[in-house]
Amino acid sequence: MRLAKVTTNGRLTIPAPYRKKYGLYPGRKVKFETDDNGIKIIPLVTPEEVKNNIGFLGTKGKLLKALMEEKKREREW
Repeated sequence: MRLAKVTTNGRLTIPAPYRKKYGLYPGRKVKFETDDNGIKIIPLVTPEEVKNNIGFLGTKGKLLKALMEEKKREREW
């Protein structure tokens, strides 16, 4: 377990091992979620990460096309 201290301005330093493990570099956006157990800090996916993963399933765009068609049907409702 690693500990951190919140400053008077509400800032918190995330320990380096966690920053490295989760790719929390300066400027990276994160989302905060709460539940009964506490607060979760969730890194948001960057456009670059999306581009780097295009085609990794080898479906040649079939899944994207199906998703786009589904979104179109949702808008028509």
